[in-house]
Amino acid sequence: MRLASILTTAAALLTACGAISLQAQAPAGAPGDAPTGRAGRGPGARPPFPAQQRPPGDPALIARGKAIYEINCRACHGADLRGGDVGGPNLLRSDIVLKDDKGELIEPIVRNGKSTPGVSLVMAPLPQVTGDDVRAVAEFIHHVASTAPGQGAPPPGPPVVLNILVGDAAAGQAYFSAKCSSCHSATGDLSGLASRIPDPKTLQTTWVAGGGVGGRTSSAPSKPVTATVTPPSGERVQGTLVRVDDFIVALTTADGQRRSFARHGATPRVEINDPRAAHTDLMSVYTDKEMHDVTAYLATLK
Repeated sequence: MRLASILTTAAALLTACGAISLQAQAPAGAPGDAPTGRAGRGPGARPPFPAQQRPPGDPALIARGKAIYEINCRACHGADLRGGDVGGPNLLRSDIVLKDDKGELIEPIVRNGKSTPGVSLVMAPLPQVTGDDVRAVAEFIHHVASTAPGQGAPPPGPPVVLNILVGDAAAGQAYFSAKCSSCHSATGDLSGLASRIPDPKTLQTTWVAGGGVGGRTSSAPSKPVTATVTPPSGERVQGTLVRVDDFIVALTTADGQRRSFARHGATPRVEINDPRAAHTDLMSVYTDKEMHDVTAYLATLK
């Protein structure tokens, strides 16, 4: 009994100490207040990178720096600072740019030139660019870096409208008759195709990929890729293909079972039936002109 009492008292003391410790570590403020100024994503979060935490620059200085950059820097570093046609490095990933504040690290490079490891292009000195010019260019570079969208985002400005219908419809009809008419018909499954897919860009993407975005008959679902696997036992397993690579093949049988087989060279034997195989094979055969010609022809099937 004495030992049990001692253990109970010790447990109570440890619990109390833990509660005191947690209270000491809790941030000041009203209960339930969310911390502000967090790095990361979400409402109220500050940008995670120092280059994106700069206060807004002087618009007039940024505009002046942009004009000087367009004349002296754009050919090598590109309009978006990610590298230009001449082969200059990406300034948005430059340690020098990230550590620079008002051009103090950029100016020596402008004065003396610079060679970059792994880049054959050597930057020559630019004596015509003054110190004030460098500060303006630096302000422009930091402005772009601080306002740049995420990787892979489209460039700023209005969306680019592509003119897809540039082909010869008559030539496209001839190509269709020679390459496509064994599976498709302008008066059958493709009748009214251009009315179902009025956007030329989507129309071209659809037929090149082999359908699946309304290019097939109205309500018929796209046919899945199927596979037949024959292991050494001789059992033939058929189903919808889920995955295939050099190491494994997986499929779903008609009764919903998921079956996987390890691959060792040609064992087991794998036969794949892809309804879109003809379209896939054509991707390495037809030219851009033939693609646009077929699109121009399909756009007439209303």
